[in-house]
This record gives sequence, structure tokens and C-alpha cells, in this order.
Amino acid sequence: MGLSGLRVSELGLGTATWGTTTSATNAGTMLRDFVDAGGNLVDSSPVYAEGQAQETLAAALSDSGVRREELVLSSSAGVAPQSPVGRRVDCSRRALISQLDATLSALGTDHLDLWSVGYFDEKTPPAEVSDTLDWAIRTGRTRYAGVRDYTGWQLAVTAGEMSRFSARGIVATQHEYSLLVRGIEEEMIPAARHLGVGVIAAAPLAQGLLTGRFRDGVPRTARAEVHPLLGLKSHTVVEAVTTAAAGLDLPPAVVALAWVRDRPGVTSAVAGASNPEQLRQLLRATEAVLPRAIAQALDDVSR
Repeated sequence: MGLSGLRVSELGLGTATWGTTTSATNAGTMLRDFVDAGGNLVDSSPVYAEGQAQETLAAALSDSGVRREELVLSSSAGVAPQSPVGRRVDCSRRALISQLDATLSALGTDHLDLWSVGYFDEKTPPAEVSDTLDWAIRTGRTRYAGVRDYTGWQLAVTAGEMSRFSARGIVATQHEYSLLVRGIEEEMIPAARHLGVGVIAAAPLAQGLLTGRFRDGVPRTARAEVHPLLGLKSHTVVEAVTTAAAGLDLPPAVVALAWVRDRPGVTSAVAGASNPEQLRQLLRATEAVLPRAIAQALDDVSR
């Protein structure tokens, strides 16, 4: 992960639906299948499923037979979607530590492997955020520190503050990145590369659009996040992914995931699945090889 010694799998397991559309039983099966396939990075957050996701992850870890040391557990703090508007982002030392301790309790572990600040807080000095991240490492609550949804300059400022008083720098930055959402290529990925920070690509399937399931329209049951991505461009990209998948005899989701996995600067791509069958399909990306010509064609059509 970046210039650190932290080893993570190229594909990460997302847990955003755990405790809601993903049952505890299925979660345990998925965790076992993921580890058996060589995966270790498991992404969580106290905001997923209003906290149910982390409780479900703890139960899955207990019931699946997967050992804690087999996983790189990643979580975040600083965002509370249920709070009133204007108070949903709080990255003060007080709020971050409170969420971190709650996360450790919910997961039933004494430490995280990667703990990230979930959003840039204009009301909290970067020095305070950096000092809190360093404190969490020094006290053993996490092994490494990261950020999520930062811009390039926000990452640079925070990383710079942390380097002033600590040798324990920021090792990861996590952002949405897919064939339909490529904004981080302009600033974030070059900044991360310059700073020696690894990039974790979130939502590489664009909330399910790149699976090809919505080619005939989005059903009412689909998550609301999908709708802003709909349009002529998304239709063109989805058709290109589907065509490439047919030629490679692979599911469209595997093609879209493999494209992100292979992008310059990306350390790991985190994808979620609702059930074991969906996950087993996505895990085919661990062995899928995307020919350079197809990767380039998808690159061109999605720009």
C-alpha cells in the first residue's frame, strides 16, 4: 500500500450492504470465500447500514472460521449521515476517537489495520487530524492511517502536517473510481503517486450500473445513488463493457472490475456483493486478464 510495507489484495471486499440486503449467514460464507480466493482487504465503515454492517462483519468473522490475522480490516471515522445538515462531518479529535472506539467495540477487535478519516473537515485544522491519526497508531488502535474522499491538495496538506511530527505517514486514500466516475485521474492519482500513497478504488461497478443489470432501465428497488450516473454516456459505456464481456466470455462486472484493478496508481479495488453467488462471480477478476486492446477501447469510450 503506497510506500508502506502493508500488503493488501488487489480486490477488496466491501460490506456496505451487510446487515440489510446481506444476511449474517451469507456474510460469513462470503468472508470465507473471499479469504479462500486470496483476498484480505475488508472495507467497513460505521455509516454502512447505520452501523449494522460492522456488527454483521463481527458475527461473520466469528462464525466463518476466518482468523483475524488473515484480514486487513479497514474502517473510517468523521462522518455521521444521520446528524443534522451542517454537522454531518466532524473530524475533531473528540469525534474521531469516539467513532474509532465504537468501531473497535462493534467489530470485537482491539485494533484496525487501516483507519481513515472519512472526509475533509474545513472546521478542523489538518494538524489536529494528523495528530489524531498518529495518536491512533501510537496507542495501537490502528496499524496504518489513511483518508477517504479527499482532493489532491487536501491529501497533500494533511500528509504534510503528519510528516512534520511523525514518521508514520498516510499510506492510503480511498475514492469512488470506475469507468463512469474517473475524476480522481486528474488530480488525486498524480498527488497520491507523488506522495507515495496507495489508492483504494471504491464503487468500481458504479453502484451496479456496470454489471449490465440496468440496460433496460433502473427498477424502483435500485439504490438512489445509481440515478445520477444514468445518461447517454453511461449507456454507451455499459454497452461497450457488455460487448467486451461477451467476447471474453466473462460477466460484465468482471470486465469493469478488472479495468479498475489494472489502472495506474490503483492498489486495490473494493467491490461489494449482496450474496455469495455474486461474490463468486466477482472473484473471477482475480484471474481475469484484460487484453490491452480492450482495456484501451474501454478507456477511450469512457473519457
